[in-house]
Amino acid sequence: MMATPTVITGVLLILVGLAGYFGAEPHPETGKVSPTALIPAAFGLVLVALGALAYSDKLRKHAMHLAAIVGLLGVLGGFMPIIRQLNNTGSFDPFKRSAIAGELMILICAVFVALCVRSFVLARLRRSTASSSVPEVTPADPPSA
Repeated sequence: MMATPTVITGVLLILVGLAGYFGAEPHPETGKVSPTALIPAAFGLVLVALGALAYSDKLRKHAMHLAAIVGLLGVLGGFMPIIRQLNNTGSFDPFKRSAIAGELMILICAVFVALCVRSFVLARLRRSTASSSVPEVTPADPPSA
């Protein structure tokens, strides 16, 4: 069941977002920290909510497919601070706080998406195995005389 790994992934992203926000240096002109540092936390909150919904048998399939999409968007979104850094400076510093947050988001979400895909494949295999193990009902041959 992927509900627990979904919640764990969400909590990890929330921690990345909070650490990125509270550990960031304020902008020199405004003295404020950019709220974009909380983007991983927003993804994490969505995943925690979807993970909680996935504990329900009735909602599990839909919640987990939506969580996989959120995870995939998280992988793509993790590249944004890296791209922004390249556009602003023309170089890439992998140890800059925003880059680290992006790298962690990519890693966490990529592992989560891989776990989701594995879970989906295993669920399909279980369904096909269960349906093929049910014997076919055929009419009995009439007794020969």
